[in-house]
Amino acid sequence: MLTNWLPFLFYALFAAAIPASLVALSFTLPKRPVSRTRQRMLPFESGVSEGAPSRERRFTVSFYLTAILFILFDIEIVFLYPLAVQLEALGWFGVVELIVFVAILAVAYVYIWRKGALDWH
Repeated sequence: MLTNWLPFLFYALFAAAIPASLVALSFTLPKRPVSRTRQRMLPFESGVSEGAPSRERRFTVSFYLTAILFILFDIEIVFLYPLAVQLEALGWFGVVELIVFVAILAVAYVYIWRKGALDWH
């Protein structure tokens, strides 16, 4: 019985060893700045330093709308994967269901595109 589960055991060991080694290396090989100047201590993101973040700066609604749409269309892939795996077992019913599902997604995508939900201006 162990031979059936041996690949999963190796996978679990590798899956645990990679993050553990990255955390251990981050503590053993840190690069600390030699001089702590004010410029080096400012927070930055994506390599672009804009100074300290301001409290008045807010995200627009289009940012959140795009994030929600991304999550929505990303989750749809989760529903497509089991259908694609069992498509041969489902036969023509599965093919028709797949076509209807993708058509609904396409109509929704065209709708949000025409409404301008994906525009950033």
